[in-house]
Amino acid sequence: MILKKLIVGIFLLFVLNGCVQNTAFLGPAYTFATSGSVYQAGLSYGSDKAVMKVTGKSTGENIKEMLVVKEKDSEFQKLVKKRIKETRKKLNLPNQ
Repeated sequence: MILKKLIVGIFLLFVLNGCVQNTAFLGPAYTFATSGSVYQAGLSYGSDKAVMKVTGKSTGENIKEMLVVKEKDSEFQKLVKKRIKETRKKLNLPNQ
């Protein structure tokens, strides 16, 4: 059973390898579909690419890094980060 899953996983990895580049357009395409605004979709795509170029990380990775409690954080920052973690637990969103 494990061997079968491994073979299927490797097969799908090779078959779907070309789809990875197209997922960069998924966010702006969704923005365009919901809002109908080409300008808003273009701004979404352009800002994401600018953040990626400047920081080397996606916007999601940057947000995840900001939510980690650090020693130099003020008490207010620590409280906000703690509340966000508690809210995620209540909403059952541990991976976001």
